[in-house]
Amino acid sequence: PPLARLRRMTTRVRIADDHNLVRTGLAMLVREIPGFEVIGEASTGREAVDFSRRQQPDVVILDLSMPELHGIEAMPQIRRHAPQARVLFDTVDLHYL
Repeated sequence: PPLARLRRMTTRVRIADDHNLVRTGLAMLVREIPGFEVIGEASTGREAVDFSRRQQPDVVILDLSMPELHGIEAMPQIRRHAPQARVLFDTVDLHYL
C-alpha cells in the first residue's frame, strides 16, 4: 500500500544473480545508499520469483541469464506477485549486449 510505503521510507531491494561475486558487490553498493536495504539475494530465477511471493520488494536487480529461469522469464512472474516492484536487469554475458 502506498501509505505504508511512505511511512517506511526505505527502498527494499532483492538481488538475483548466479555469480556470487556480482551479487556480493551489488549488495555492498546498495547498502551504501541511504534509504536502501537489501532484503535478500538469490542465485536462480526461480528463487527470485519464490521470494517475490513471500516478500514485497520495491526493487529487484535481476541477472538476464540465470539457472532454472532466465531473468527475462522471471520478470513477469515477479511483477505478478509484486506489482509495485521495479526490475533492473544486469548481465555479464556479452551476447545480451
